[in-house]
Amino acid sequence: MNTAVLTGIMIPFAGTAFGSACVFFMKKKLSTGVQRALTGFAGGVMVAASIWSLIIPAMEQTEGLGSLSFLPACAGFWLGILFLLLLDSVIPHLHMNADKAEGPRANLKKTTMMVLAVTLHNIPEGMAVGVVYAGFVSGNAAITAGGALALAIGIAIQNFPEGAIISMPLHAEGKSKWRAFADGVLSGAVEPLGAALTVVAAGFFIPAMPYLLSFAAGAMMYVVVEELIPEMSEGEHSNIGVIMFAAGFTLMMALDVALG
Repeated sequence: MNTAVLTGIMIPFAGTAFGSACVFFMKKKLSTGVQRALTGFAGGVMVAASIWSLIIPAMEQTEGLGSLSFLPACAGFWLGILFLLLLDSVIPHLHMNADKAEGPRANLKKTTMMVLAVTLHNIPEGMAVGVVYAGFVSGNAAITAGGALALAIGIAIQNFPEGAIISMPLHAEGKSKWRAFADGVLSGAVEPLGAALTVVAAGFFIPAMPYLLSFAAGAMMYVVVEELIPEMSEGEHSNIGVIMFAAGFTLMMALDVALG
């Protein structure tokens, strides 16, 4: 694994770490409005990344199929959706009402579910970065170094608020700043690990690259629709979430075009 790839898969993790470090500089936990805005921004980044950095390159790689070039992308997209649906069925997610949960889940605090939800989000994000860099390393013409870097930077930007949303509530509940920071950082640890494993594995499945790219897109879109959009739309004055969603989408689109 060369230096450029290693740097690329660590950039999103750095975003989580920097966001988690907010616990050292901000005294109060984030307000509901700020959380809604940050969640909307993250959703916009992920949707744009799914389209420009994953689905479009996947379809470009299968242009030889002519009018059927959409089939591998559709198949991979649905596999990603079903994979996250499976994970979501066994891992408590952010919207679960702890008071209505049964068995061991009833003992989970909301912040614990939030950590699990963010960790769940980071799995497809890590896979997305990994598969794009794997395509770049393999010499795939549809994936450039700039495009891969744009995806890494975009996910790092949307990871920043996720880190803050984890560490600050944990500190507000009584954990020390260092412990809250560590928990926030650890929630993003699956990302570089998932990316590295995907880079290694994808090297053996180059012909399946369109499926892998669209698989990551499907998984990310599931997270946006299932978790982020409901969170950004909850309660009154949800328009801030929509505005920030558009801002995140625009920024990621611009990054991909400018760097790709």
